[in-house]
Formats: sequence, C-alpha cells, structure tokens
Amino acid sequence: MQPLSRILSYHAHVYYDPARTRGVAEALRQRIAERFVVQLGRWHDVPVGPHTAAMYQVAFDTEVFAAFVPWLMLNRDGLDVLVHPNTLAPRDDHLHQGLWLGRPLPLNEETLPLRIEPAQETPIQPNTVPTLAP
Repeated sequence: MQPLSRILSYHAHVYYDPARTRGVAEALRQRIAERFVVQLGRWHDVPVGPHTAAMYQVAFDTEVFAAFVPWLMLNRDGLDVLVHPNTLAPRDDHLHQGLWLGRPLPLNEETLPLRIEPAQETPIQPNTVPTLAP
C-alpha cells in the first residue's frame, strides 16, 4: 500500500490537433485560467517527451484535484486529457497511475525515467488569477 502523501502534485496533459482543435484547446485553457489556481504550461504543437500528440500541461496542487478534475471531466469539450500524480516515479505516474478523460493515447515509455530525485520535481508556481467560480 502506498500512502497518499506520496503524491506531491498533479499534471493534466490536454491534447489537441494543431490544425483542427487548437481553438477548442485555447478556449478550454482560458476557462481553466478563469476558474482555478494552476500553473499553465507552454504550448507544444508537436510531440514532446513521452507525449505523441500536441499538448499543453496544467500543473496543480493536490488541494485543487477535487474541484478541478471533475470540472475537467464535464468541460473538456471532447479533448483527450491525461491526469497523473507526481510521486517521483514518472514512468509509473504516466503509464500506470494516471487516468484518461477521453481516448487514451500512446506514450513513449522509453523517455520516462523510473525515478527522479525530489529536487527534480519542481514545485507548482501558479500563473493564473481566477475570477470565476468553477
């Protein structure tokens, strides 16, 4: 049994097609920023790291999970999203401990380390200022 205290934070990877659904992803990103204290990552219009499709990352603290993830379930507008914990075991976090909203996409397993040191897990630095309730 693993204690919940192993979860340091979470990531949501929002996948989109740059030619067809980037506008949908932009609208979702704006709605997230208006409602949640999160760290919105950069746009990646090409696959990066383990991700095999264009995406942006939303990093958030454990306290945000209970409101944000159910909201995302209902408001992702058909986009595929991977939500995973950060436990210092990136391969397990992405491949075995995450949850998919929508269609699961393949990931490049070989790019994911088995373990990382605590200093490699950067703290969440929110860059949103919500003005609306979820």
